[in-house]
Formats: sequence, C-alpha cells, structure tokens
Amino acid sequence: MRAVIQKVASASVAVDGETISSIGKGLMVLVGIGVDDTVNDAETISNKILSLKIFEDSNGAMWKSSVKDIEGEILCVSQFTLLASTVKGAKPDFHLAMGADKSREFYSSFLTRLGTLYHPERIKDGKFGAMMNVSLTNEGPVTFTIDSRKFEYIVPAAKPTKGVKPSGSNVPLANPNEANTSV
Repeated sequence: MRAVIQKVASASVAVDGETISSIGKGLMVLVGIGVDDTVNDAETISNKILSLKIFEDSNGAMWKSSVKDIEGEILCVSQFTLLASTVKGAKPDFHLAMGADKSREFYSSFLTRLGTLYHPERIKDGKFGAMMNVSLTNEGPVTFTIDSRKFEYIVPAAKPTKGVKPSGSNVPLANPNEANTSV
C-alpha cells in the first residue's frame, strides 16, 4: 500500500464540475492499493498518516505536531496509478494495483479504520473510480510518500567506507574525513 501525504491549508475534490468533498487545514492523501495488500498494510498506513509530525506546534516550531494534535481534517483519494510500474516502455503497467471491485471494499475499510482511530467526521474522500478534479493549497510545500512494505522489496545499496571513493568514481574527495555516505 502506498500513500502520498500532503500538508494542506485546504483541499477539495470535484466530479463533473461539482465539489463533493472539501477540507480546511490538514492532510490530502492519495492512496494506492496493491494486489497483495492486507489489513496489516492498511493499519501501517493509517497509523503513519495519523502520527506523522509535519505540523508546527503552538509555539510555531515545525515538525512537532500530527494531524491529530492539531485536530486537522484528512481528504483521501483512491489512486491506483500510484502502483504503476514505468520501468519498461512508455506505457504504465498497472498489474501491481488491486482490481477495482476488491480495492473498493479494501479502500472503504481503510477509511473506516482511519475514522476509528481518529474522528470519523474529519475523514473525507473522493468518489471511488471516478475521474476527479483534485484541488489543494499545499503548505510548505510539505509532501511525503510512504509505503507499507518498502523495505521488503528494495535492497539498500552498500554505503561507501569513510574516505573511500565510490566505485567507478574518478573524482577525488575534497576531504577524506567528509566522504559522502548517502545512498
């Protein structure tokens, strides 16, 4: 399961020119459901959405409060395209996305779970399967992508040893004590 979480001042969803959902300060969340996602994936994503500290506290210090702490709203939109593979060719492959009938039920239970963990009246959504126009005012901008099982299918690259150039690099290190150890 994958989610794109955006801190917003406001967000709304319209279908056929008519606004069907809108929120004030809170989170706009695009939700992708994978073919093999389970209740555990929905639980992981729900907990992360509600606990991620991306808002300022009452003193204005950033990264101190969650959407629950500020009593913000959440607008979720189901988006199967988040599970697209674009590795081969120019046409996206959606085989990793759960089929429409099964994902409709899964998405509904995900929204119910969010409401159980928070305030159900603060959880809004778009229209499943519809072509939607999503509008938002992103604050920051602050946007995060989270994945319920990321580390199960991404093999981390080996970190270079301090002071050692990455293999294949002909660029000398400016200071061997400050080697780039990012991956």
